[in-house]
Amino acid sequence: MADKIRVMIPEEEVDQRIKEMAEAISRDYEGKQVHLICVLKGGVFFMCELAKRITVPVSMDFMSVSSYGSETKSSGVIKIIKDLDEPLGGKDVLVVEDIIDSGRTLSYLLEMLKDRKPASMKLCTLLDKPDRRVTDVHVDYTGFVIPDEFVIGYGLDYDQLYRNLPYIGVVETEE
Repeated sequence: MADKIRVMIPEEEVDQRIKEMAEAISRDYEGKQVHLICVLKGGVFFMCELAKRITVPVSMDFMSVSSYGSETKSSGVIKIIKDLDEPLGGKDVLVVEDIIDSGRTLSYLLEMLKDRKPASMKLCTLLDKPDRRVTDVHVDYTGFVIPDEFVIGYGLDYDQLYRNLPYIGVVETEE
């Protein structure tokens, strides 16, 4: 493996920020149960760490989606690979993402989930790349705002590798 990895956000900073986010979520959902929806695969590492630190009752579900269309132009439509196991009606939902960049797929997904009539719905992301945004997406809880670099670790991958790194890094490939 010839890839060099530069640490962007060390493990200790990621851990501390997740703890702070969980405290804010616990305050905001005091007296309620929060239903976490993880967008697979990348979001699972973040959601599990976040859920362990939330002090109000938590339930979880998982969804896997993919964008399709030509490589140069997104169709703005998503294909559901794995849908939720439970209905959302009346639940206080928190959608948990690993990273938000263009916002196209997430915007579509959020509209689709709203049609399922949750009592409330908010969005939480570990990483936000606003420089890549092409669709307006309101993020309620953000871990880190990062520059437009290809990042790995904490669930994010490069060709299915590096998801298990405990920090956020940047792959610097050797040419």
